[in-house]
Amino acid sequence: MSVQTYLAYDYPALSVFWSMLVFFLWIMWFVLLFRVVMDIFRDDSLGGAAKAAWLLCVVLLPFLGVFVYLIARGKGMGRREVEQARAQQRALDSYIRETARGGTSSADELARLSDMKARGDITEDEFRRAKDMVFAAHGPSAGTGPEGTGPGRSGAVSSSSPH
Repeated sequence: MSVQTYLAYDYPALSVFWSMLVFFLWIMWFVLLFRVVMDIFRDDSLGGAAKAAWLLCVVLLPFLGVFVYLIARGKGMGRREVEQARAQQRALDSYIRETARGGTSSADELARLSDMKARGDITEDEFRRAKDMVFAAHGPSAGTGPEGTGPGRSGAVSSSSPH
């Protein structure tokens, strides 16, 4: 039996380097391929036929298709990526502001209820129950303002009420 066994020291350092480089480039190729495919679908300026043609080109001729796409549409690809990042940042900032603010204040909810009552959408009894629920949710200190209007007498409710 002449079976050769290869040990770790039989694989030279330069071969390890080249193997790692090829593996890294292979992974980078797939990352680039997926980014191009995602950009094809993300681009709103392309019509359905153009998207299908680019996708067919990228799938059937992967290396050539991706390189031609990057040459032809690479600048727009970068702009779309930046715009998506900005939109995500704006959405995150908006969410953080809304969460930090604690949603709607009791004054906003009472004003909305008062408007609904003035339009006749809710009755006086429904208005009182909803007002009590607002005060229960926001606590007694949330309804007090600098004018001394407490939870029992909200300035926003009595000023817009037609009664």
